[in-house]
Amino acid sequence: MNMMKRLESQEDYLEKILQISKEKDNVHAIDVARGLSFSKPSVSVAMNKLKDQGYIEINNKGEITLTPSGLLIAEKTLEKHTIITKLLVSLGVDEETAMEDACKMEHDISDKTWEAIKRAYEKK
Repeated sequence: MNMMKRLESQEDYLEKILQISKEKDNVHAIDVARGLSFSKPSVSVAMNKLKDQGYIEINNKGEITLTPSGLLIAEKTLEKHTIITKLLVSLGVDEETAMEDACKMEHDISDKTWEAIKRAYEKK
């Protein structure tokens, strides 16, 4: 897996953990697997990598929490996803397509372009 795909995958996992944590008190690997439609074994491997990298903590009950650095990445990724989706919908793209495209765009957009989009969106 190349570096960009690995970073994209990490962002997707962290974003999903954040989304789930807003819906329920305790996040487990099975919740992440269901949320991303991935197999439980592949999610377990990813969770261990994220833990080793210091982005999440997993307690003895298997409950996953974001560390401050993991939360920062998750919030930034979710913000991009949300704003890009809303922007695309406002341009006439159907919501499902807008959400799919936003998921692709959120990982590849430069910080400079993102800041310009964010400023333009916030002026609305």
